[in-house]
Amino acid sequence: MNRLDGKVALITGGARGIGAAEAALFAEAGAQVVMTDVDQTEGETVADAIGDACTFHFQDVASEEDWDELMVFIKRTYGALDVLVNNAGIFRVMGTEETNLDTWNQLVAINQTGTFLGIRSAVPLMKRGGGGSIINSSSIAGLAATPRASAYAATKWAVRGLTKSAAVEFAPFGIRVNSVHPGLIDTRMMQELNQSAEERDARVPLGRQGTVHDVAKLVLFLASDDSAYCTGHEFVADGGLKA
Repeated sequence: MNRLDGKVALITGGARGIGAAEAALFAEAGAQVVMTDVDQTEGETVADAIGDACTFHFQDVASEEDWDELMVFIKRTYGALDVLVNNAGIFRVMGTEETNLDTWNQLVAINQTGTFLGIRSAVPLMKRGGGGSIINSSSIAGLAATPRASAYAATKWAVRGLTKSAAVEFAPFGIRVNSVHPGLIDTRMMQELNQSAEERDARVPLGRQGTVHDVAKLVLFLASDDSAYCTGHEFVADGGLKA
């Protein structure tokens, strides 16, 4: 039996990187996957490559209307939602003095408000189904100081706090809420650090950057019943970087 047999999972920001790896792994594990992104072309390409177990849906996670439409689609198509992965996010390397209000608001809208809207939207379906698992993508920047990324770090600390509050609030309904904190993961986002792969590898005690699959496997554990007694906590995948 596959770990997600019979489950319906929603993954935001699935057109590339960690989200795309999660969508493929979840489908392989037996889930029906709804994967969303603002990049329709790449999103559809990823969903087509995964096959019938994955459906792409255009979504701006900062849009309340998009969340409402998505929940109508999931309810009509599947009748249930068991797993939500709030993966969508953006990253900016920018010192506090350099950060203009538009950049701050964009980071908050996608990383923080998008996660809040995801939780609020998914909970009614999960309650109706008797429970579920919500996994919020934070970062090691949500655990310790991160120079020249204060706006990004602020959103990831906020996701951490939101996760804990939601976990306690929805525990009576069998809904678990946890956050995942990746470190240096080999994705397009890491190119903004302006460091070579070798420089990033050298920073990590395990001697290498993480892969998207390192994170996706952790998220699969949290989505599955293997983590049935885990809620309200931070799960770190950083190769020992923050140790």
